[in-house]
Amino acid sequence: MTKVLIVIAAVADLAIAALLIGVSGFIFAGGPNAGTADALTTVLYTGAVVACIALPIAALLLSRKGRSGPALIAALAPVAVGFLVLLVPVL
Repeated sequence: MTKVLIVIAAVADLAIAALLIGVSGFIFAGGPNAGTADALTTVLYTGAVVACIALPIAALLLSRKGRSGPALIAALAPVAVGFLVLLVPVL
């Protein structure tokens, strides 16, 4: 059951990473509809994309060692971080 939840969370994490990459053009690119991105926004976006890709891999490795609790936390953390990073330009 744990591995099924980790796989579902990994798919959600990769979807959030794709969403962050797709939305980043509106925040970092120049143009009439672009926002103003400062260094903090750049660091948060880069960290969120890396976390969305790296943490599901870590979760699968932890679940193979029999540690299901930390694996679920590692798999679900990017979901929360991804939504928080999408709110940064609004704040």
